[in-house]
Amino acid sequence: MINTFIKTLLILLFWQGALGQVAQDCINTIPICSNTPINGGTNGFGVDDFNGASSSGCLEQTTTGAIESNSAWYRFRTAESGQLGFNIGHNSNEDWDFALYRATDCSNLGDPIRCNFFDNSESVSFIGVGEDPTGNDDSVHFEDWLQVEAGEDYYLFINNFSNVNSGFSIQFTGDIWVDYPNTALDCSIVSNLLGPPIAACEGENVVLDAAMSGAMGYAWYVDTGIGFQLISGANGATYNVQNSGQYRVVVNTASESIVSDVQVGFNEVPITGALFEETLCYETDMIFDLNSKTAEALGGMSPNEFVVSYHSSQTDANLGLNPIEKQYVMSVGSQTIFVRTASMANPDCFDASQSFTLNAIETPVLNFEEEAVICEAIGNLEIGETQPNPNYDYQWSTGEQTPSIIVSEAGEYTLTVSNESNGVVCETIRTVAVAISNLPVIASIDIEDMSVNNTVTINTETSGEYEFSIDGGDFQQSNVFQGVAPGVHSVNMRDPFGCGEVEEEIVVVGFLSIFSPNGDVLNETWQIEGLSTLNSPVVTIYDRYGKLIKQMTEFDPGWDGNFKGKPLPSTDYWFKLSYVDDSGNRTYAKYLQSHFSLRR
Repeated sequence: MINTFIKTLLILLFWQGALGQVAQDCINTIPICSNTPINGGTNGFGVDDFNGASSSGCLEQTTTGAIESNSAWYRFRTAESGQLGFNIGHNSNEDWDFALYRATDCSNLGDPIRCNFFDNSESVSFIGVGEDPTGNDDSVHFEDWLQVEAGEDYYLFINNFSNVNSGFSIQFTGDIWVDYPNTALDCSIVSNLLGPPIAACEGENVVLDAAMSGAMGYAWYVDTGIGFQLISGANGATYNVQNSGQYRVVVNTASESIVSDVQVGFNEVPITGALFEETLCYETDMIFDLNSKTAEALGGMSPNEFVVSYHSSQTDANLGLNPIEKQYVMSVGSQTIFVRTASMANPDCFDASQSFTLNAIETPVLNFEEEAVICEAIGNLEIGETQPNPNYDYQWSTGEQTPSIIVSEAGEYTLTVSNESNGVVCETIRTVAVAISNLPVIASIDIEDMSVNNTVTINTETSGEYEFSIDGGDFQQSNVFQGVAPGVHSVNMRDPFGCGEVEEEIVVVGFLSIFSPNGDVLNETWQIEGLSTLNSPVVTIYDRYGKLIKQMTEFDPGWDGNFKGKPLPSTDYWFKLSYVDDSGNRTYAKYLQSHFSLRR
């Protein structure tokens, strides 16, 4: 935001030629006070004040081969202390540069203290020191503020690089004009009976006062481009000016005739066009480009002659303070934007009568997930918005018009939520994919044993997405666990959507699937490895008819294939393994491959 008081010190002239007071050479510098000379466009190159130098500060040689190109020189002296800057307004299709020197005469300018030589590829309308009056905080065409003290002399050099020019305007800015609106600059450097040139707005009353003691008569003249002409009937000490021109008064005294000239320029007061209300669907960090409203505000007026700024209050618009950045960050709701249209040549000629409303309608924000799962054991699920906005309309693909619905089947359900205001509908659409998750069931557990670190695979009875864990470890999507030590383990299987979890206790031990007690020393006995990891383990062996053949503990050397001292036939035999669990109960191990073969 810009909070800058602007003092109009130079206005753009609407005619060319003789009326323009332009000093092309530093030695003829135009003094600036409360008002400055009117410029009708610079013409010619004048004397090279830089003595053939290739640069002065940031300034470089132009297309002329010298630094100066259709240049203008001005000087001013500060009478107070404070923050000071200036805006140089020009047509956006022209390329202007400037340098500001702190110096007391042209022969010892030194290096400029502020300087800008950027080309105008961005087609801006202002260069200067301080802040861009259009609200562009990032403009490379503006240099830092000046902090001035009273009694300092400055030379301002304005140069046209493009050799295409239609003049420029200067407006001084800064807090110094707030604190000292009438005395910021020293007017003693301007020696003229009628004072410095005057910048006025159409319809404004301008009175030239030449009254002086000893005057015996007054004659007033005006030059509108064809030379000075006597104004009939104008013979008083004052003259009421109504038109732009170069004015002259001849004061006759007893000893001499005093001649004084002054330039008066009237600038057009713009009339801002009516602006349409804007209604938009709001989204987070949304930007509204205020430049899109400028053509409406200008209403056919030239953007090279008038500048449009936007403000958050009528007071700011009236004073030209705090222009809103053109890339305006919107907020939800209705905001009134106040418009100021001002003459680029003279910002005091402005219109701040118009405003428009910027309506930012909230686009519905939905707070539910796009995926949902129905637990088989429950059978249904509520989907949709559980904290609805009563101002919104809700429409489901099922035809229901409630914020949320109850579903019991898998599929896709689409909700359209809309918010309507001023005939504009802002809507958000979200589709929920619903799946059904079955209760997890362990069908079997495969144990690859007979090693120090065994592999356990958990087989499911139902299809779906499940997670698995062993001995309280982290859950994983894989149903295979490797490096499982012999002993008792707990395995868990759960539905990741919270539809249930089952736990089983397994025993990991090792045994031979085939043994052959035939006297060759290999696999002469059958036994279970890892019984020592269990509490009071007992192994019972049966034949196919369920007859108890052998019972062993962890201390038995194994079964030799005999029953009561006699060899049993080659066939398959079954076994059971029991142990005492942590609760003190004897329990049978599940999921063991509970048979083996005897081969002779």
